Amino acid sequence: MTARSDSSALLLLAGSLLAVALVYGVLVPSDVLGGDGSQAVLYVVVGWVPFTLVFYALGRGFSSPEALPSMRSADAGLALVLVLLLLSLGLEAWGISPEQLPEAYVLQAIGIFVGLALFGWGIGRRSRAIGQRADS
Repeated sequence: MTARSDSSALLLLAGSLLAVALVYGVLVPSDVLGGDGSQAVLYVVVGWVPFTLVFYALGRGFSSPEALPSMRSADAGLALVLVLLLLSLGLEAWGISPEQLPEAYVLQAIGIFVGLALFGWGIGRRSRAIGQRADS
C-alpha cells in the first residue's frame, strides 16, 4: 500500500466517524427527544452508510491480508442485514409493534449493525488485498 492510499483510508475513517457521531449523537437524539420522532428512522437508515464506511476504512487501512481474502464476511454481513430487516417487517405485519416487544427490535437493530460492520470490513479487506496485488 502506498502512503497516499493509507492517508485516504485515514481521511475516510475520520470523515465517516464524524458523520456517525453527527447522526447518532446529534440528529437522532434531538429528533427523538425534541420532536415527534418522525425523522428518527430516516436518520438511523442514513447513518448506516457512514457506519459501514467506518468498517470499510478500518478493513482497508488496518488489515494485512496475505492472499486475496474470501468475501464470506461481507456475504454473511449482508445476509444478516437483509434477514433481520425482513424479520422486522414480518413482526410489523403480524401486528407486533416496537412498543409491544422492544426487546425483539433491539436485538434486530444490534444484528443489523453487526451485519453492516461485517460487510464493510469484508469489502475493505478485499480492496486492500487487491491494492497490494496491483502494487506488486
